[in-house]
Parts: sequence; C-alpha cells; structure tokens
Amino acid sequence: MLNFILSVLVFAVFQIFVFGKLVKKHTARIHSYVEERHFFLKFFDGKAFAIMAVMMSGGIGLRVSGLAPERFIAVFYTGLGASLLLAGLLFGRNFGKAVLADARVQNKTEHKGE
Repeated sequence: MLNFILSVLVFAVFQIFVFGKLVKKHTARIHSYVEERHFFLKFFDGKAFAIMAVMMSGGIGLRVSGLAPERFIAVFYTGLGASLLLAGLLFGRNFGKAVLADARVQNKTEHKGE
C-alpha cells in the first residue's frame, strides 16, 4: 500500500509540475504553426529536448550505479510512467480536437461555396 501511495505522489508531482504544463505549452505552440504537416522533431523545443536528455541520462545513471534501491526505482518509474502516459493521452486528445475543429471549419467553407 505504501508503494502505491508513493507512486501516486510521484505521478501527481510530475503531472502538476512537469508534464501538465508541457502538454499545454507544446499544444499551443504546435497549433500556432501555419503549415498543415510538421516534421516530428518540431514537436519539442530545445529546452524540452535538453530536459528529456537530462531525465533519461539521470535515470539510466541512477539505475546502473546501484545507488537507488529497486523499490525506489519501481515506485518512481511507476509514477513517472503513469504521468507520462496521461500527458501523451492529453496531448493526443488536444491535437485531435484541433484537427476535428479545423476539418469542421474547412467543411463549412466548402459547403458555402456550393
């Protein structure tokens, strides 16, 4: 039960302070692009790639070094992974809503021309 509570705490911290903010920021930035199609590396800015590199390197380094007990790794990765999953789902939902809204606007303008 303690592991579950700690995982939920890790999830909440990452969702509130990291991934929740990133989803809003990157969704707004991507929607501001004029082009319809985007190169996948454009989805993150330089700061986001740097944060991702530091987090991945830190996680790999911590695990390989053996400094953190397996229980900590399990609890931390469970909370972090769940928060990342939710961020991905929210990003996809936000992006899908915008695509549908654009399609509706385009459909209405096409029907007006008929």
